[in-house]
Amino acid sequence: MAECDRVELADGYSISAIINGCWQLTPDHGAGPESHAHALRIFAELVDGGFTTFDCADIYAGTERLLGRFRRSLSNPESIQIHTKYVPDRSSLGDLKAGDVDSAVERSLRRLGVERLDLLQFHWWSYEVPGLDLVTQRLISAQQAGKIRLLGATNFDTQRVQHMIDQGVPIVSLQTQYSLLDRRPEAIMTGFAARSGIRLLSYGTLAGGFLSDRYLDAAPPSEMNRSLQKYRLIIDEAGGWASFQALLSVLREIADKHRTSIAAVAARWVLDQPAVAAIIVGIGRASRADKNAALAGVGLDDEDRRKIRRQLESLPVPGGDMYELERDRDGPHARIIKTDLHEETTSKA
Repeated sequence: MAECDRVELADGYSISAIINGCWQLTPDHGAGPESHAHALRIFAELVDGGFTTFDCADIYAGTERLLGRFRRSLSNPESIQIHTKYVPDRSSLGDLKAGDVDSAVERSLRRLGVERLDLLQFHWWSYEVPGLDLVTQRLISAQQAGKIRLLGATNFDTQRVQHMIDQGVPIVSLQTQYSLLDRRPEAIMTGFAARSGIRLLSYGTLAGGFLSDRYLDAAPPSEMNRSLQKYRLIIDEAGGWASFQALLSVLREIADKHRTSIAAVAARWVLDQPAVAAIIVGIGRASRADKNAALAGVGLDDEDRRKIRRQLESLPVPGGDMYELERDRDGPHARIIKTDLHEETTSKA
């Protein structure tokens, strides 16, 4: 894979295969760079390296506005792609009106300072609450009006994605968690994706940083933000800390062979999966431009893949389809997820 490798997500629309994720710029996910000015410099370094696609959301406090500011600073604003999300609060699902959906689209357009959203990905917290059909129809109307280029979904299971496609919702992508530790997409979704043409945009590729040299031969962390808690639970689902350490050892062996890092090998494995169009790697406190370039240059061979698969055979796969554990409100995964976030972002509208 070349440094600036691109993937065509739809006719005439290409993205970088390594997407810059902006959730870590929010206060309770690490807060990212020390200032907006520093963040803008990091954005610029990533774009200079060919990593021109950014992922944000209406619930990632301040990220749409910050990316809009960065876009306006460019001599060619069309040289970057910004993917955002529409995530209504769980408590509001049953009361949503058409105007609420329309207003959310307008809000993202205003924050980003654009006339058309590149890719709007939508989420729905509870399948039991009616209203998703209203949302999809209003988003399709906005797309037909030229306010949205492409529609995608985020954190739906395969059954719901297939239902939406059967109902004529023009979804081109599904953002879902996928890593060496969380292979739930392989249960059903990857086969469906091959048949339907849906492309996966995978987050959690590095399990919040756990899939890295930092945690090789290390004890479990005693203090964690919500992101780390989320992926620590996935480690438990995938066999526990000892099994995780065994996986890291195999990845380190492969990384030594290629003179690279555990993180690069782990990310490359996901990126090589046939259903995956791109991986989303979070922007932290320093530029990842060099790390992304190193990842882009890694090429796993058949021997590497066999070693990884042999180790994966000893690891259980977290239960259910995609995001099923996170929808169980009585389970530990759901308890750490905030589902009413718009009050926190209102002041940044």
